[in-house]
Amino acid sequence: MSATLDAGKFQAYFNNAPLMSVPGRTFPVEIFYTQEPEKDYVQAAVRTVLKIHTSEKPGDILLFLTGEEEIEDACKKIQGEADVLLRDNPKSIGPLKAIPLYSSLPPAMQQRIFDDPPAARPGGPPGRKVIISTNIAETSLTIDGIVYVIDPGFSKQKVYNPRVRIESLLVSPISKASAQQRSGRAGRTRPGKCYRLYTEDAFINELQEQTYPEILRCNLASVVLQLKKLGIDDLVHFDFMNAPAPETMMRALELLNYLGALDDEGELTPFGSVMSDFPLDPQFAATLIKSVKYKCPDEILTIVSMLSAPVVFVRPRKQQKEADGAKANFAHEDGDHLALLKVYQAYKENEEDENWCWQNYLNSRSLKSADNVRKQLAKLMEKHGIELIPFPSDHHDYSRNIRKALVAGFFTQVAHLERKGDYLTVKDNQSVLLHPSSVISSKPDWVIYNEFVLTSRNYIRIVSAIRGEWTLEIAPSYFDLSRFPEGSAKRGLEILARKRKRQEEKKRLEERDRIDVDVSVHKRKQK
Repeated sequence: MSATLDAGKFQAYFNNAPLMSVPGRTFPVEIFYTQEPEKDYVQAAVRTVLKIHTSEKPGDILLFLTGEEEIEDACKKIQGEADVLLRDNPKSIGPLKAIPLYSSLPPAMQQRIFDDPPAARPGGPPGRKVIISTNIAETSLTIDGIVYVIDPGFSKQKVYNPRVRIESLLVSPISKASAQQRSGRAGRTRPGKCYRLYTEDAFINELQEQTYPEILRCNLASVVLQLKKLGIDDLVHFDFMNAPAPETMMRALELLNYLGALDDEGELTPFGSVMSDFPLDPQFAATLIKSVKYKCPDEILTIVSMLSAPVVFVRPRKQQKEADGAKANFAHEDGDHLALLKVYQAYKENEEDENWCWQNYLNSRSLKSADNVRKQLAKLMEKHGIELIPFPSDHHDYSRNIRKALVAGFFTQVAHLERKGDYLTVKDNQSVLLHPSSVISSKPDWVIYNEFVLTSRNYIRIVSAIRGEWTLEIAPSYFDLSRFPEGSAKRGLEILARKRKRQEEKKRLEERDRIDVDVSVHKRKQK
């Protein structure tokens, strides 16, 4: 059941099972293409909205764009130009209200898409609203009153690059199935029009028929772990509907082996069996289970739950300074993971009050979601005999142990500070910067990160400071320097390894001297 599903492919996969097609009720939609390709699709979209507003019959507009920044930008431009048009032509042009829609928008702001269009001025034509949305409005919800759809032909898609182990959101052309679905939004309540900001030739010859399935675009570690748990050993010949690339499969097996979920023969270990019980990314599951060693499972459970929920920090365009000030109250010198822990603890201390969330620029729905995830994961941890005893926050090892537990699961996502001031990811040698949203004010030598964000530059998000020697101590097989690619990270690790070796040698000599002293004292006593 999906509007953009390739039903024939599913039917063939399930031995030509009977196929029942229930078409939606739609009115005719007229489709328009551009004569030439557009250089700037955002500018073209703004121009098209204003053209529809000034020359078409009443009816609301739905414009598809790719992300928050683009949407907010377009909203500002459309609203500004529409207000000027209304001021200059109050009798011939009605009011226009631009409303953004994207997933990280607070719930109350999202509800505005269902508001009535602005009322007409005395003696003037009726007003209309324009909803500027990500592809959330493509299939997930229907908005009454939409008559005009503007489709620039792009959306953000999750793409995993197995060579450099990076999962990122990239702006990509949509498929023909998505384009048809978008145009159908215009014909829900009455005949409509769809303006495609690309040529008809591009639609016919350049857009693929269907969107690539997510299994071809994501990290397969979770999939491989679940298949192993089901007792499927021959992953290469497994009958996938869409077989993923062998390289992606190899990367997944490699990661699970380093985490301890699979042994060197590729068999599921007892630790991997426990990991597979958690409905989480394997790295999160490993972090949770290994946190017992560092006496902080309660704190790690909270951090994992917060990272499994949507972004909790709200940053409205018109109140960015206030939102940044509120976020600074939760900042922790050691990084974003501990800042998220502080947010959740403060949320519980304030009895989950929605007003408190609103005053502190926090998304109460995201915090409720994190709380719900936490309760479910807590039951699984209890089932596996993991006691959730809070680590004393005034203990000198509090922050250190939490960050060590994070390294135990995310040692493949470590970056080292370069002399130039940017960071280099360990093993993959990708040059990255700390994301502007990070609460870390200084630049630690070594950091662990949760996400790699690919925009105009390479950023790492949700970052915490760590000590380089922890990586050698916690994941010695992964940080085997004899098989490490050349680069500054390797040089940094070699320095740490030599330092560690010197410390161990010093400790060994001290221990030997202590034994020698004890032996000589014992001999004197005997004499």
